Amino acid sequence: MLKLFYGGTFDPVHNGHLAIARAARDELDCTVRLMPAADPPHRAPPGADAAQRAKMLELAVADQPGLRVDRRELQRDGRSYTIDTLRELRAEFGPAMPIALLIGADSFIGLPTWREWRTLFDFAHFVVAPRAGSPLDGELPAELTALVEGRWTDSPLGLKTVPAGRLFLLGQPLYPESASDIRRRIAQNQAWQGLVAPPVAEFIARHHLYSRPAPGPSPL
Repeated sequence: MLKLFYGGTFDPVHNGHLAIARAARDELDCTVRLMPAADPPHRAPPGADAAQRAKMLELAVADQPGLRVDRRELQRDGRSYTIDTLRELRAEFGPAMPIALLIGADSFIGLPTWREWRTLFDFAHFVVAPRAGSPLDGELPAELTALVEGRWTDSPLGLKTVPAGRLFLLGQPLYPESASDIRRRIAQNQAWQGLVAPPVAEFIARHHLYSRPAPGPSPL
């Protein structure tokens, strides 16, 4: 059975994140494990700390069958890299288990900036979620184009018959929400509550999260 992991800062988790996770769950017929990233080691958390972000995720998926939260990256000391997570997953599930990472199109295009990025394909498949403003039909970095040639599969079964190394484009509606826009809306007292799950909105309001502008940009 395919093990699918969806990593991100989730600061905060919003309706677009949940839509992507549900689409992957349904199309690939598997559980989606959402992995919040640890706090950046080089600066203060941009809005909510790791424990708060994980709690918001748990609130958001509590009534969502097939979605769960995986806290493994929060339990690791030091900076957390995707390659370290994949090595840990391989040690846990063994060399034959199909493992996949769910990432947005913008993250996929930026793969050459990731640590040991070429090695990632030895450990996992990639499920790529299209995102408004980050089309995949444009020109990809040359080194990424060369590495992914021949790896795309049109069928979910293509991810389940080998343990790693393939790419699958997720079919889904495109949502305009972004975590940075939600943080900005909250800081500027603009409407935002409809962009997140109701329990997440309640948590944000109760803990006065994002009420001031963040000190710097944050990944989604």
